[in-house]
Amino acid sequence: MKHLLYAAAGLAALAFAPTGAKAEDASWGCQVLLCAASQNPSWQGVPYCVPPMKRLIAAMAKPGFDWPICHEAKAGEPGREEFEDCPAGSHPTSSNDGDDNGLRRNEQDQCVRIVDRCENRNEFSRLYGDEEANQRNRITVNVLTSGSHNDNFLKRNNRYNGCKVQVTSPRPRRANDWYFDIPNDKGVKERFWFNLRT
Repeated sequence: MKHLLYAAAGLAALAFAPTGAKAEDASWGCQVLLCAASQNPSWQGVPYCVPPMKRLIAAMAKPGFDWPICHEAKAGEPGREEFEDCPAGSHPTSSNDGDDNGLRRNEQDQCVRIVDRCENRNEFSRLYGDEEANQRNRITVNVLTSGSHNDNFLKRNNRYNGCKVQVTSPRPRRANDWYFDIPNDKGVKERFWFNLRT
């Protein structure tokens, strides 16, 4: 709630100072921005925020949707990042499980890393030794042989021996995958993450 109050104060100073209007009188874009900035609770827990955000979600499903902008706040349209960063030591890659019609976009929804299974056998066995758990968690483990010279990642790291395996796992998804970068009173942008789940 504290973040909502700070955001409200900042937006109020920008949007309502000349007229003395109330937050309820804000444009739809400013209402959306204010509610998206609410962190604890999120907009779903703020009664004022539910109507403008539900209106936004309904409008997004219609053709020709344009994001409502709060021009006074100078934040523009939001950004979206569906996935978290891959864990340290791994990098994002795309899965090859698109549908037959090619409708699935080519998104980097997997994390891949090279692991030395000989270096610490017990740790490797604990993490990846259970094939059923690997299948359940959609983790694949492929042994890399000296013939795997076509893999650029391996080439860069000179990792060509029987101990090396490639571990591929689903990339973690963000709980809050939308964000606004909102300038504070000093003009420095602060990022506020939010979601559009009802």
